[in-house]
Amino acid sequence: MADPRFFQVTGPFSVGRLAEIAGAPAAPGSDLDRAIEDVAPLEAAGPAHVSFLDNRLYAAAFAATRAGACVVKPELAARAPAGMALLLTEDPYRAYARIAQVFHPVAPPEPGVAAAAMVDPTARLGEGCRVEPGAVIGARAEIGRRATIGANAVIGPGVVIGEDSVIGPGATLSHSLVGSRVIVHPGVRIGQDGFGFAMGPGGHLKVPQLGRVIVEDDVEIGANTTIDRGAGPDTVIGAGTKIDNLVQIGHNVQVGRACILVAQVGISGSVRLGDFVAVGGQAGFTGHLKIGAGARIAAQSGIMRDVEPGATIAGSPGVPIREWLRQAATLRRLTRRQAD
Repeated sequence: MADPRFFQVTGPFSVGRLAEIAGAPAAPGSDLDRAIEDVAPLEAAGPAHVSFLDNRLYAAAFAATRAGACVVKPELAARAPAGMALLLTEDPYRAYARIAQVFHPVAPPEPGVAAAAMVDPTARLGEGCRVEPGAVIGARAEIGRRATIGANAVIGPGVVIGEDSVIGPGATLSHSLVGSRVIVHPGVRIGQDGFGFAMGPGGHLKVPQLGRVIVEDDVEIGANTTIDRGAGPDTVIGAGTKIDNLVQIGHNVQVGRACILVAQVGISGSVRLGDFVAVGGQAGFTGHLKIGAGARIAAQSGIMRDVEPGATIAGSPGVPIREWLRQAATLRRLTRRQAD
C-alpha cells in the first residue's frame, strides 16, 4: 500500500514465513502458504496485505477488514473475519514492525561524493559513503563506512560519525562524536554553544562552552531538535534513545540508554536521565535534576525536583500521578459546586 514513488517493496512472503519473522505463531486453520505482498492499515488492506490490531479501539475495523493476514492478540482473534490468517502475539505492534521492516528494508546508500559537495582534503570518508550536493565536511572530520551526509548538511571540523549513520538534509554538527547506525533528521542542530552566561548588573559574561556532544549507537534524533554541547562535561545521548522533533537538550545533560523524548520536550542544563525514561510531549525540566531509571513523565509536566526510579509523574509542578489525579478530581468537584 505504500506509494511506490517513495517506497520500494520486497516480497511476496508466505504467511508461514511472516510468522517466523514476527515471532508470532499462526493460529490453527491459517493458510501458511498464502502469499502476502505488502503491509497495509486495516481499513485499506486487501487479500494480499498483512495488517495488525494492537488497540481495542480499532476492533470494529478489524472485524470489517479485507486483509489476508493480521497480527493480533490471542484474546481478540475471535473477532477476525472468516478466512483471515492470524499471527498471534501479546505485542502485535512490535511483531508488525518486524514484518514491515522485511517488506520495506532500508536500502544501502548509493556511494559517491556529489560534485557540488565541499569536503576538506583532511577529512576521512569510509568506504561506501554518500555525500549529497551542498554538503560541507570540515577539516579532520571522520565519516564511517556507508554513512550518508544529506544535501546542505554541515559537518564541522573534527566531528566523528560512525558507520551506517544518516545525517539528514540541512543538519549541522559540531564538537560531536556520533556513533553507528544513528539517524539525524533534517534541520537538527548538534554541538552548538550551550546557554551559559555569568549574569551581572554590568552585563552577562559569556562562559566558554568547552565540552562535546556524545551520541551513542542506534540513536534517532527528530527534525529540528537541538542538542547543546557541554560547558565542560560532555552532553551525552545514550545508546538506543529515540528523540522526537523539536526537542531542546541543554548543555551537560546526560540522557540514559533507550529513553523516549516526545516532541517539544525541554531539558535544562545538567539534568541526568536514567535508562529507559519516557517523557511526554511539551514536558519541561529545570536544571541539575536526577530522573531515575524507568521513570515516566506525562505530557506538559513541569519537573522541578528529582524523580525516583520507576515513578510516574504528572502536572506542573510535577507530582506522583495518583496525587495529580486526586488534585484534578478535587478541582473538578469544586468547579461543579460553584456552577451549582
